[in-house]
Amino acid sequence: MTVEIGAAVPDFSAASTAGEFRLSEARGSPVLIYFYPKDNTAGCTAESQDFAAAHRQFARQHTVIVGVSRDSIKSHLAFKQKLDLPFELLSDLDEKLCVLFDVIKNKTMYGRPVRGIERSTFLLDAGGVLRNEWRGVKVPGHVEQTLQAVRSLG
Repeated sequence: MTVEIGAAVPDFSAASTAGEFRLSEARGSPVLIYFYPKDNTAGCTAESQDFAAAHRQFARQHTVIVGVSRDSIKSHLAFKQKLDLPFELLSDLDEKLCVLFDVIKNKTMYGRPVRGIERSTFLLDAGGVLRNEWRGVKVPGHVEQTLQAVRSLG
């Protein structure tokens, strides 16, 4: 089963930099979930910094932001501290969230095939319904697109 626009996203829980994140506990607020390949890489650092820089604007819209990768909580805690991220990071070591959101893809790195996360972002409304998705994200300008979509939720 994977998520679809216009449908409720099933409740899930995952280890986070604050202990445990449970989607149902965020009901009543829009939730922005961004999947990124790896802590401490150039694109992932830039994307996380962009979301952090816009955090107040998202907060004005009562939006919860969480970042997700397959890195460990230990790695996430160091990454979060290094960048002073004002939101939590979820660890998806077992790839349950990656499968639910269909973000694991076969990619080529240095001429060799690898399985990895396709940079993707998902916006859920306050009722937990998936309203927008961005797949194959390019970092420049992406946060502005997601903020505009959050504002359009009303």
